[in-house]
Amino acid sequence: MAAAAKQVQDVMAVADRLRPTLLHLARELRREKIAGVSPQQVGLLVSIKYAPGITVGELATEERVSTAAMSKRVSRLERDGLVARTQSETDRRCVGLTLTDEGQRTLRRVRSRRTAWLASRLETLSRAELTAIGAAVEPLMRLAADEEGRR
Repeated sequence: MAAAAKQVQDVMAVADRLRPTLLHLARELRREKIAGVSPQQVGLLVSIKYAPGITVGELATEERVSTAAMSKRVSRLERDGLVARTQSETDRRCVGLTLTDEGQRTLRRVRSRRTAWLASRLETLSRAELTAIGAAVEPLMRLAADEEGRR
């Protein structure tokens, strides 16, 4: 029983140290406006990319904002040529959202810039530290995938 309690304590200690670090890194990666889009707009573009045909209402629910507020945000993306509204083939009353070619290019530029920022930070680490982070990537990806499966 003592070993199980120690493992729980160890897990909590790791979680307590890891959580603020991950939050800080995520905040830094999202901080600046890249390719003329805000971090919030990038989040919407990513949501639309991975759920083509998503409606404004569904996106509003996902982002926990009103449909009216989301409609304004989507209209800005549409005005900037990043998103297109397309009528559903199965239900003509339903209008879904898709990324335009420019929206796809914008996401690639954002990803490239964020990857370059992270790489510049990783370059400051020792070989052993970089190896340790590299070894942690796969288990962290599994944690994220497990969480996605629960939603």
